[in-house]
Amino acid sequence: MRRFIELLRQNELLKIIDEPLDVELEIPHIAYIEAKKFEEGKALLFTQPIRDKKAYKYPVLMNTFCNKKALNLALTRDYEEVANEISQLTKLHIPTSLKAKFDFFTKLSKLRFAPPKRLKKEKALYHYEIVSSLEDLPILKTWSLDAAPFITMGQVYTQSLDKSQNNLGMYRLQVSGKNELLMHWQIHKDGALFYNEYKKAGLSKMPVSIAIGGDPLYIWCGQAPLPKGIFELLLYGFIKKQNARLTPCENGIFVPYDSDFVIEGYVDLENFKLEGPFGDHTGFYTPPELFPVMKVDKIYAKKDAVYQATVVGKPPLEDRVMGLGTERIFLPLLQTTTPDLIDYKMPENGVFHNLILAKIHTHYPAHAQQIMHALWGVGQMSFVKHALFVDEKAPHLEDYESLIPYILNRFDVNKIYISQGICDQLDHASPNACFGGKAALDATCHFKAEELEILSDEMLKSLFEKELQIHALKQFYTECKSPIVCILLDKKESIEKSFEKLLKYKKHFRICVFLDKENHLENPYMLVWRVVNNLDAQRDIFIQNERVGLNATAKNEFEDYQRKWPKQTDCSQKVVENLILRNIIEEDTKLFKQFEIFG
Repeated sequence: MRRFIELLRQNELLKIIDEPLDVELEIPHIAYIEAKKFEEGKALLFTQPIRDKKAYKYPVLMNTFCNKKALNLALTRDYEEVANEISQLTKLHIPTSLKAKFDFFTKLSKLRFAPPKRLKKEKALYHYEIVSSLEDLPILKTWSLDAAPFITMGQVYTQSLDKSQNNLGMYRLQVSGKNELLMHWQIHKDGALFYNEYKKAGLSKMPVSIAIGGDPLYIWCGQAPLPKGIFELLLYGFIKKQNARLTPCENGIFVPYDSDFVIEGYVDLENFKLEGPFGDHTGFYTPPELFPVMKVDKIYAKKDAVYQATVVGKPPLEDRVMGLGTERIFLPLLQTTTPDLIDYKMPENGVFHNLILAKIHTHYPAHAQQIMHALWGVGQMSFVKHALFVDEKAPHLEDYESLIPYILNRFDVNKIYISQGICDQLDHASPNACFGGKAALDATCHFKAEELEILSDEMLKSLFEKELQIHALKQFYTECKSPIVCILLDKKESIEKSFEKLLKYKKHFRICVFLDKENHLENPYMLVWRVVNNLDAQRDIFIQNERVGLNATAKNEFEDYQRKWPKQTDCSQKVVENLILRNIIEEDTKLFKQFEIFG
C-alpha cells in the first residue's frame, strides 16, 4: 500500500491531510465530498485519525480509486488493454499455420501468471506486529444512522469445506465488539454458499480471514463478477502478469503476503446478531437484519500499515471508478454468452444493478428480448432491474445528450417488457427481499407515434391540478416523440389512481413520472438515481391507453408496502460546516446542491 500511495503522489493524485480528524463522520464526509469531483478528485491520506480525541497509530487512505488514471495505475496498464487481452482469449481458434500456432501459444502463455503462489509456512505472518483488538484500528462510522463502525474495504477470504475452492469477496463488516464482527454476505454470494456447506455438515465453525490494504488490485478483484468457483486472485495474476503471493493464516486460510492488516478467526455457525442499519451504495440505509457473527482470534499489522477504507452512499463515489473497470474488462466475457451485444453501460447514478444501457446487433424480430433474458440469467447481471436496449446505429452509450432523445423517439409502450427475478439484497423497492420486478425497453425499432400537443410547464401543471394537488411539474425532452413529465406531489392516494385521473389529458403527455415533493426537478442526475432506486417494475409501472406512469415515490400503505421504507444517506450539515470553518474542505455550494449533500 505504501508503494501505491507513493505512486499516487508522483502522479499528483494524492492529497495528504495532517489535521487530526475523527473517524466518525468527519473523515468519511471529507472523502464523500472529494469523490464527487469526478476526474478532478484525489485519493486522501489522513495521517492523524482520531476517535473522541484518542489518536490512532495507523493512517487512513480513502478514495484509492479516485479516477480513471488511478484505476490504470492499480491495473499497471490501461483497463481497455486488459479488456482487449481477454477478448483475444475468448476468440482463440485451432491454429492452421506456423505463425498461427506461435500466436496461439503466446496468448495461452499469458495465463501462466494467473494461479496464486502459496508461500511456505515459515513465511507466514510472523513479520507482522500483533494488534490487541479491533478498537486499535481506525474503523470508520460513515453515516449518522449507521449502527456502528464498519470495515468497508475488507478482503474476505474463505474456502469450501473440501478446500477445493477459494473465494475473495468484498463484504461490509460491522464492529459488534472488541473482537467481533458481523459478516454481511448476501445470500447470493460465494461466502454464504460456503457457509451453508459447513452448516449442512454439522460443523460449528467456518474459518475466515480478512485482509485490509496491500496491493489495491486485490480489493478490485474482490468485487469482480467472476463465474462461480473461479478464485478472484486468478484475475489479479492475469492482469498484473505476476502471481499473487499468498501466506497461510493459523486458521488455514491464505491471504496476500503484502496485506497491511490481517484479521483471522471464524464464523460461528450458530450465532447471529442484528447487523445494520448501514448507509450503503444504493444511497439508502439498509435495515437491520440477522447476519452471522465472526469471532476474531488474531489481528496482525505491518509496522508501516495503512488502513484502507471507502465511503458509499449517493452517487457519484469511488465505486463509480471501480465499476467502470468491471464494466469494460468484463464486456468480452458477456459477449461470449450474448455475441450480439456490442456494448453496455452502467451509469453510476443508476447504481449499477438498477440500470443498464445496452447496444446490440438486431438480426430478427424479438432479438432484443432474447438478449434481455440472456443477460437476466448471467451471473451478477441477473440482479439488473431496468435495461434499455438500442441498435447498432444508436449514439455512443456515454453520449447521453444524443442517446436519450434517440431512445425517446423509439419509445413504444408495446416494447416494454416486465418480468420478475432476483434482485440485489440491498434493494428496498421490491416488496420482497432479494426478488422483485424487472423491466426492459426495446428501443431498437422506429416508432410511429401519434403526435402530442405539447404545452408549457405552467399550462400543463394548471391542467393537471384540476385532478391532483401538484407541488411542482417539469417536462424534459419536449422535442422528442415521447417527452418525460416529472411531477412532484404530496401523495394522498395510490399513484396508480392519480395516473388514471390524468389520462383524460393524454394528448399532452406519453411518459409521466411521479416523485415525492422533496425532490428537485432542476437536478435530473439525482432524479434518475431516485427513480431507478424506488421502482419495482411489477408494482410501480402503469401502462394504459398507450401511456406510461412510473411511481417513484416512497412506498407506504397506498401500495400495501409491508417493509419499512429507508432513509437516504445525507451528510451531517453540522459536521460539514465545522470542517469548512477549520479550512479542511471548501464551501462548494454548487457541488453540495448538485449532489444533494444534505438531502
